[in-house]
Amino acid sequence: MSKINPVKNHKNRNIHNWLIYNIIKKNLNHFNYLYKGTLVDLGCGETPYKDYFLQYVNKYIGVDWTNSLHDSKADINSNLNKKIELPDNYADTLISFSVIEHLCEPQTFLNESYRILKVEGALMLQVPWQWHIHEAPYDYFRYTPYGLKYMLKKAGFNEIEVIPQSGFFTTSALKFNYFLARLIYQLPKPLMYTLALPFIPIWITTQLFAPLLDKLDKEWEREAIGFIVIAKKKNDK
Repeated sequence: MSKINPVKNHKNRNIHNWLIYNIIKKNLNHFNYLYKGTLVDLGCGETPYKDYFLQYVNKYIGVDWTNSLHDSKADINSNLNKKIELPDNYADTLISFSVIEHLCEPQTFLNESYRILKVEGALMLQVPWQWHIHEAPYDYFRYTPYGLKYMLKKAGFNEIEVIPQSGFFTTSALKFNYFLARLIYQLPKPLMYTLALPFIPIWITTQLFAPLLDKLDKEWEREAIGFIVIAKKKNDK
């Protein structure tokens, strides 16, 4: 059976930013050994990953606040800044992608994540670092690896890994491409299409070569576009 593309349902992929979705796909496939049992997607939004995760798990539960900016398809309505409406020791796996930066009470979210996760379960987060403000005004924080580890340890997690998603060149290429796209896509449509055409080769070239140039960067965490975070719940809290 062929594997489902984990990012096929994202509606905001475009020619200027397909590289970020390639990175997401690579990360999701790399950590597929974590997905098992009952998986809870915290901040699920429109559930773009649901079909992908159902290849690996017995049950997928989407949790989100239905008053958010997304057209939520959540199974459970819960404000992630407060008590999450799930029982203790419920989930085998927790995932949350590009969510924690939008929470005004991120420590509460991590504490609650620990509570609802089963012992020996895993939490997988994706968090932005060198990324533009988005979904304003509900964009509150950016996190260094040190801040992430501090907060996760405070919540009770251990075996914490923070993995940068890119180096300097990918980060720079994507920031450049997004900036140009913002300039162009706000124009009237006839003018927008006319001006976008000359930039298409630039968008494609930067995204093709940036990952290769990232090999020159030996400290990805300094300028990463974001981080993947893996944390475990053990018996020794």
